[in-house]
Amino acid sequence: MAGQLRIIGGEWRGRRFAVTHAAGLRPTADRNRETLFNWLQGGVEGRWVLDLFAGTGALGLEALSRGAAGAVFVEKSRPVAKSLQGLVQRLEAGSRAEIVMADARRYLQAVPRPFDLVFLDPPFRAGLLPEVVERLQHGGWLVPGASVYVESGLEEKPPILPDEWLCRREKTAGGVCYRLFQVGG
Repeated sequence: MAGQLRIIGGEWRGRRFAVTHAAGLRPTADRNRETLFNWLQGGVEGRWVLDLFAGTGALGLEALSRGAAGAVFVEKSRPVAKSLQGLVQRLEAGSRAEIVMADARRYLQAVPRPFDLVFLDPPFRAGLLPEVVERLQHGGWLVPGASVYVESGLEEKPPILPDEWLCRREKTAGGVCYRLFQVGG
C-alpha cells in the first residue's frame, strides 16, 4: 500500500507522488514542511542539503524544488530507497540528487562532505539524535552557519545539542516538535 507525497513549493509545486508504505515511515506533514520552508525564507537556493533519515525524501525533494544546488538522501531501507530513487528519476532531478542506501550513523563515519542545510527526522524513540548530532558537529559535516532542522516526538526528552546550535524557531503540531537551528559561524 502506498501513501502520497505532495511538493508544496518551487519548481515542482503541487506535484503528487505515490510513496512506498513501510513500517515506521512517517513523512513530515505538509503543514510542518510549509512552516519549515517559510522559516528558511529563501535560505535554500544554491545550498547543499543532507536529508539524513530520508524516508520518502519529502524534505530534501522540497529543498531541491526550491532551488537547492544538490541533495544527498540517506535511507537504510532498500524498498524505501528504491522508491525514492524512482521519484528522483520521475522528477528528472538525478544530477542534483544522490540516494545513499546506508544507516545514518554509518554514513557519518565516511569522509565528510560539508552541507549548508541538514534535515534530521530520525525514527522517534530510537535514541539516534545524540550520536548523529555529535558526528555532524565534530566530523566536518557542517559549513559555518549551517541550518539544521530537527524533528522529534513530543513525548521524547528534547535532545541535548551543542552550545553552538542556536535555536531559531520551534513549533509543535500533532505529536511532533520541530526546531530549526543555526550552527555558529
